[in-house]
Amino acid sequence: MSRGDLPRLAILGAGPIGLEAALQAATFNLPFVVYERGRIGEYLRQWGHVRLFSPFGMNATPLGKARLRKDRPEHEFPSDTDILTGRDYVAAYLEPLAESPLLHENIRLSTSVVQVGRRGFLKEENPGDPRRGQQPFSLLLTQDKRESLEEADIVFDCTGTYGQPRSLGDGGIPAIGETAARPSIAWGLEDVLGERSGYYADKTTLVIGGGYSAAAMVCQLAKLAEKHTSTWVIWLARGGGTQPIKRFVNDALKERDQLAVRANMLATRGDGNVEFHAQTAVTAIDCAGPDKGFKVRAMCAGKAKSWEVDRLVANVGYSPDSSLYRELQIHESYASLGPMSLASALLKEGGGDHPTRPHPPASLLRNPEPYFFILGAKSYGRNSSFFMRMGFEQVRDLFLLLLADAELIGRFPGLRHIRKNT
Repeated sequence: MSRGDLPRLAILGAGPIGLEAALQAATFNLPFVVYERGRIGEYLRQWGHVRLFSPFGMNATPLGKARLRKDRPEHEFPSDTDILTGRDYVAAYLEPLAESPLLHENIRLSTSVVQVGRRGFLKEENPGDPRRGQQPFSLLLTQDKRESLEEADIVFDCTGTYGQPRSLGDGGIPAIGETAARPSIAWGLEDVLGERSGYYADKTTLVIGGGYSAAAMVCQLAKLAEKHTSTWVIWLARGGGTQPIKRFVNDALKERDQLAVRANMLATRGDGNVEFHAQTAVTAIDCAGPDKGFKVRAMCAGKAKSWEVDRLVANVGYSPDSSLYRELQIHESYASLGPMSLASALLKEGGGDHPTRPHPPASLLRNPEPYFFILGAKSYGRNSSFFMRMGFEQVRDLFLLLLADAELIGRFPGLRHIRKNT
């Protein structure tokens, strides 16, 4: 069987889901390339000082563990019950997996996929026509400021959402002055107790957001204030409750529940040098210049209010970047921006944030554009109830779906041999 008898798979992103997809492809002897614009597990590294909510056993797969045991018999795994930081997880699992002889030669780091198109077709041409699926995808790449084109027959977009933070203003649009101030705003989870402590110690920081990222930032800043007593936190959230963080009854993720309890206590009691304001919508941001502070204006419970602060942290969530597949026929949810079929199923499911709930079938990952699939956190769009385990299930089920695809098998007869051995 020649490699030409098999479809070429392009995997965008070398995070947990992208590497699991690569491992599955290698196991089935399918030709693949992983394109990663940064490092292995880049997004996890960016908030790597923070502990994950879910234990290691939920964030590794039997296939991945078996591969590492074969490649590195001496490798010591964390316990399945261990709660790791992002950096520890990358070091314990993702990096050694990426170094496997099965994967290493097919992973291209510091390589950005700028856009994906379909050879010979524009976005608006031949909607729903199977002939689109008979032409390969064209991938525009950049590496070291050089551009190149490569092709693939199947594309998995596993790029996540962390690289595209949402805006701060009311209604989800930028506040007045936000665009100009953007380079001076912190958009992620800053390491305020470690390498960034000197930047935040004895300063007044305004944190915007009503989710777990904002809660983690506030709790860490309050911890910093125990040692540096001139450190102050102003916390703004859109929600109307006095307790900003929702708790889940009998939460299976104890780390998450403990964070919610601590953050809610800081918000309601006003200790830890924390001042909390609910029902707040930011209207304008004036940045005095790099490291010179901000003036933030907002409507707080219907009344105009402003603060002058030294630091500004935005933890308002992330949104999928659709520019990558702008020239493809992708059916996006008008609410979550995830793939429409999956988004509809999640909506009918009623949401929820339980880490062990069943995942919708992989067939819901299909798009009108044949053989282009959005996986992982990006497949959930703005729905924040995604867990790594669900992405691993997506990968496993999607490969089984593709290996049973009659049209794909007709084009690539080598798949028949793989299917027989599956």
